[in-house]
Amino acid sequence: MDIKEILDHLPHRYPFLLVDRVISFEPGKAIHAYKNITINEPYFVGHFPHFPVMPGVLIMEALAQAAGILSFKTMGIKPDDNSVFYFVGIDNARFKKPVTAGDQLHLHVEILRQMRGIWKYKAEARVDGEIVAEAELMCAKRDVA
Repeated sequence: MDIKEILDHLPHRYPFLLVDRVISFEPGKAIHAYKNITINEPYFVGHFPHFPVMPGVLIMEALAQAAGILSFKTMGIKPDDNSVFYFVGIDNARFKKPVTAGDQLHLHVEILRQMRGIWKYKAEARVDGEIVAEAELMCAKRDVA
């Protein structure tokens, strides 16, 4: 998926869109996407000026956005103004290495289960093949209108 299709399957926009491309996707199973980390990222101004590091919460958000694409594509629907996917849980989060400008953050997300509108995923973020962060994520679709 290129950026145009990603924008069709996520409600997020700049500066909060954290998926640049989807490399592979298997409905109901898994997705592999990536985010290019550049020195122009707005969070680097304050985190940290002397050693720019991507905040761990944004790595988790990038994984959640990849999970969102996986879920929407699996269900065969697109986001709309009437509902949203919320983060409802993060279990076993681990941060193993800092992510810095110039890195390409690969997002690997696998569906563990889906029940009563709650989705659970196994998620790993990698740079150069090494795991930099991992967690089990939970998201739920909720009507907002």
